[in-house]
Amino acid sequence: MNNGQTMLSMKGRNVAIPSAEIQGRTIITRGKWLKIAVPQDEELIEGETVPDPESFVSEVKRSRLSADIFTFAQKLADRNPKFNYHLEWDNFAAIPITTFSDWWDKRAESSVRRAVRKAAKTGVVVKVVEFDDTFVQGIVNINNESPVRQGKAFWHFQKSFEAVKAEHLTYPTRTEFLGAYFEGELIGYIRITYADHVANIIQVISMMKHFDKRPTNALIAKAVEISEQRGAPFLTYCNFVYNDPDSSLTEFKRRSGFEQVLVPRYYIPLTLKGGIALRMGLHQGLVKLLPKPVIKQFLKIRGSWYASKAKTPEKSVSD
Repeated sequence: MNNGQTMLSMKGRNVAIPSAEIQGRTIITRGKWLKIAVPQDEELIEGETVPDPESFVSEVKRSRLSADIFTFAQKLADRNPKFNYHLEWDNFAAIPITTFSDWWDKRAESSVRRAVRKAAKTGVVVKVVEFDDTFVQGIVNINNESPVRQGKAFWHFQKSFEAVKAEHLTYPTRTEFLGAYFEGELIGYIRITYADHVANIIQVISMMKHFDKRPTNALIAKAVEISEQRGAPFLTYCNFVYNDPDSSLTEFKRRSGFEQVLVPRYYIPLTLKGGIALRMGLHQGLVKLLPKPVIKQFLKIRGSWYASKAKTPEKSVSD
């Protein structure tokens, strides 16, 4: 077991946080007054996340992380609860991959099919691309289009070329990039990282000024096609449900054929404080304790404030 620090990008800044190497996994902590230990990039770990939880938890306790709670989830393909710990259901957005035609005919809504056709008709070309300096500069150009996306500050705005390149170099042998081009210019891209053959969308973003050409829809369609070619059983795109009860991103995923998939997530208290916090539901954060109307009103105010500071119209997902 090695104790040290791991550099993570948090809210657009590189931050060193305490970490420990335990049984081949990098464990990091999040939170201030309540410290929760979690495997780094949990969804991208290959093999079982925690093969032997009992011995694993013992090592977490002996580490210098000083964590109050340890949490981990089972894999997407293994959704029946296996362990006797405090369990809550985590949610993911996933498309079960069979054939492209199955997604196109039965899962994607008609509005999405129209958008994909429109992208092709207006000249948008989507393809697998090589991760080189030209592609990185294209990402930088997309990032610098607006300081605000989806009603909040966009953390990647005005990041340096070197920082953007470094952030996209993780898991190089398991990562693939798809680019959407219009008249030779990169106007959108998807980053896909594979783990246990599952295709995981890490990031998808398009230029807002080209929203009318529907590059995001075309990128998702290409990602489904590539997933079928690679033999991936699922194409995932982070969570399906968010704090916002009326999330436009959730609606975009639903129309695009993603569905909510629930997997067991375990929470194991490591300290007295952790046990008390777990019983009180504080491990989920204060936002989870607020009534949905309050959250909705807060997000509306935040979105209006950021929109008033932005100089460009705010559009970040396609119809």
